[in-house]
Amino acid sequence: MPELPEVETVRRGLEPVLVGARIEDAETRRPDLRFPFPERFAERLTGRRVGGLRRRAKYLLADLDGGEVWVTHLGMSGSFRIGRLGDADATPGEFEHPRSKNVAHDHLALRLDSGATVTFNDPRRFGYMALIPTAELGAHPLFRQLGLDALDEAPDGARLAEVFAGRRAPLKAALLDQRLVAGLGNIYVSEALHRARLSPERAAGTLAGRAGRARAMRLAESIRSVLVEAIEAGGSSLRDHVGADGELGYFQHRFRVYDREDAPCPTPGCRGIVRRIVQGGRSTFFCPRCQK
Repeated sequence: MPELPEVETVRRGLEPVLVGARIEDAETRRPDLRFPFPERFAERLTGRRVGGLRRRAKYLLADLDGGEVWVTHLGMSGSFRIGRLGDADATPGEFEHPRSKNVAHDHLALRLDSGATVTFNDPRRFGYMALIPTAELGAHPLFRQLGLDALDEAPDGARLAEVFAGRRAPLKAALLDQRLVAGLGNIYVSEALHRARLSPERAAGTLAGRAGRARAMRLAESIRSVLVEAIEAGGSSLRDHVGADGELGYFQHRFRVYDREDAPCPTPGCRGIVRRIVQGGRSTFFCPRCQK
């Protein structure tokens, strides 16, 4: 499933095309994705101007005139494609792997007043969309329980220590809990914990208090650095993720531990071997020698 860097990469790719544009025509090509499209969704998008494009955790938020927000979750395989009417191939760049152009999976198509087209494609249909009044966004069930945004709110060590205080859950599980820190997923949690030299099995509460202060500060910095690097690299190219311009992400080539079971630990001076364990039904990759 796309994580925060992938969603931020898509946001940045869509922003120059969507923001300020008027949606001249909208078409839904099936009644639902993971959940049904909002009632009269295409009709309600048509004629609206996009005032801004934001991200909250793993959600894209397009601010529409008229006081509503168009919310998109990419699910496991959702992606946006940008084109221009009359162009045979409007996708720039060269690709490591061909991007799917199966129109059977194009479920929402927009035509903008600039002549650009924006299409949402989702082969697995795990994505979903909503239209929410702007004034009610914070109280909506999708957002009211989200914790600190892992990037935009840049949690520092003190804030991480505060949200983890008293928690006996493993650190990996606590970081995946969107009610505590929003936007992190399996890949970047493994990477951040390795950079911070913290075991995914360590109790989250050990980052609180005076004794845990240094650990919490290391983790906060590692979270931010791994997310920033991933965004600069265009996100990961695992599975179906592509940017809005069709470019595949290449951060996977920088993975230190994720999906590197039995590889030597890349920490300078460490002679450990990357291990894989299962936590909460998900694979965790870490070095038991330098992550304590």
